Order: sequence, then C-alpha cells, then structure tokens
Amino acid sequence: QVQLVESGGGLVQPGGSLSLSCAVSGSIFSINAMGWYRQAPGKQRELVATITSGGSTNYADSVKGRFTISRDNAKNTVFLQMNGLKPEDTAVYYCNADLKVTAMRRGGYWGQGTQVTVSS
Repeated sequence: QVQLVESGGGLVQPGGSLSLSCAVSGSIFSINAMGWYRQAPGKQRELVATITSGGSTNYADSVKGRFTISRDNAKNTVFLQMNGLKPEDTAVYYCNADLKVTAMRRGGYWGQGTQVTVSS
C-alpha cells in the first residue's frame, strides 16, 4: 500500500521560513512528478509547485521567488522550502505523487496534509 507522509508544518511569523517534506513509502515501481498543493479555508485546493523526475520545476505565480521545491529520488522524498512567508500562505499543504505501483498501473496519490499558519 502506498503512503505519503508529510512533515514540517507549523506556526511562523510573517517573513519567516518553513521547510516541508513528504516521503513516499510502499510497493512502488516508479515515481513521475511530485508536487505540493494547498487549500485555505473556504477556498479550492491550488497548485503550489511541482517537480518532475528529471528535476524540472513549476511554481504558482504567488510563490515564485519565495518557495523552492526539490526531491531526493533515492529516498522517494519531495521537499518544499518556504521563505518570506505571508499570511496569505496560510493553508493546509498537501503532497501529491504521480506514480506507478506496477509497470501498467499508474495513479495519483495524496498525503494527509500539514497545516502551515503564518501569523504574528
């Protein structure tokens, strides 16, 4: 069974930094793109950043220049370094992985979410 386990959320003051990580475990054939999404109260889930297996990245305009996504393919882990945090970054952050559990079976998997709160 595939599991995505996130860690690193918390409370931080505006302008501060947090680092999130998400480890994928279970019987996995390969992992394609990985990413981070977030959902604020009363809003739809939105893309924050994605990274392909080859290291190509994509960011939401709202986080460009402040957030950095990276991954360790050997450890099946994706990271999100968040700097210059703003109150509007407050949300539950979800990890996502597009992966294959066998050569022919592919799907998207989600973590349980981790709360990030930016407040003074």
